[in-house]
Amino acid sequence: MIITEQKSEEALFAFLGKARKIVLLGCSECATFCKTGGAEQLLEFEKKLGPLGVEVLARLVLEPACNAYRVRLALQKGGKGIGEILARAEAVLCFSCGDGVQTVARLTGQLEYACQIPVYPGNDTLFLGEIVRADDYVEACRACGNCELGWTGGICPTTQCAKGLLNGPCGGSKGRMCEVNGDEECAWLRIYDRLEILDQLDNLLEIRPPRDYMKDVHPRRHSARGQEAGT
Repeated sequence: MIITEQKSEEALFAFLGKARKIVLLGCSECATFCKTGGAEQLLEFEKKLGPLGVEVLARLVLEPACNAYRVRLALQKGGKGIGEILARAEAVLCFSCGDGVQTVARLTGQLEYACQIPVYPGNDTLFLGEIVRADDYVEACRACGNCELGWTGGICPTTQCAKGLLNGPCGGSKGRMCEVNGDEECAWLRIYDRLEILDQLDNLLEIRPPRDYMKDVHPRRHSARGQEAGT
């Protein structure tokens, strides 16, 4: 899941500036689960805009905000799209992850009415993570493009080790706690314990090559169709 945190009201009001007719967009998936961009959050923010003289022309939770095809349908004129409304707006606040904001911003300029209005982020995108319990999330993956989990017992050294070491541990931990982040247990000690249980400690005898950062260049592209075609 992509974990997001809603920006401060001060930051959001600053984005809007003098805009008085706006559209609020959310996301049906990650932002809804994080309670940063679901129907309830959009309604709550709309109530805060009333005293400021800002009119919300439409509230819409995109399904989801990162799906370009569905977003295009939702924003187009005609059908069930809000294109007629969007064309009258002075700004859009999109409460999704950064990918969703970029999808909306790109499509508003490509649709038939070429709606050139600013699209602002309502959230800060924090990390790819897992749900520990309700409203409690922990970072699990950096989407580095070179997954190491196969030999580390399912514990990610890139994310869980504060130094991102591939040939750890560094030797700086005290009482099993990380020397960089004292609130977290050393990831490499956890990896050792897990590999011991799995009877795979031999995995640690192989010196791993330096990380290939060419796999982490941005922006990255991926096509499942290309893989199927053998390209």
